[in-house]
Amino acid sequence: MELGSRDSSNRNTMSQINVTPLVDVMLVLLVIFMVTAPMMQQGVQVNLPKADTKALTPQEETVVVSLERSGKLFINKSEVPFGELRSKLSAMFASKAKKEVFLKADKDVPYGEVVKTMAEIKGAGIERLGMVTEPVQGK
Repeated sequence: MELGSRDSSNRNTMSQINVTPLVDVMLVLLVIFMVTAPMMQQGVQVNLPKADTKALTPQEETVVVSLERSGKLFINKSEVPFGELRSKLSAMFASKAKKEVFLKADKDVPYGEVVKTMAEIKGAGIERLGMVTEPVQGK
C-alpha cells in the first residue's frame, strides 16, 4: 500500500464542535436583552406608606377628584368638565405647598378613562396622587 493513496478505510471523522456560530448567536441575544430590558420596566410610580395600614382621617384641605360611571368628573362636590380639570386643579394648588389629590373612580369606569384622568391630574402639577378604594369586608 502506498503512502499517498486514498483509501476509504483510513478516513478519520472530525469530532469537534465548532462553537463560533453559537458564540455569535449568544452575543446577539445578549445585546438584544440589554437593549430591551430597560423598556420592560415601565409602570406607575406609587408612593407606599411606611406604616401600618390605617384609615385616613378626612382633612379640610383634602381634594378628591371623583369619576362617575357616566363619565362625569367632580372636584370635591362640584362638577367639572373634563377639559377644565387641569386648569381648575392648577388654580387650586397654585399657592399650596402640599400638592396632593385623591382619585375616586367607579369600578365600572373603563381603565383608559381612569388613566386619562390621572394624566390630567399629574399635568396640573400635582405631585402626589392617591387612589381611594373600599375596604374588603371581613378583614
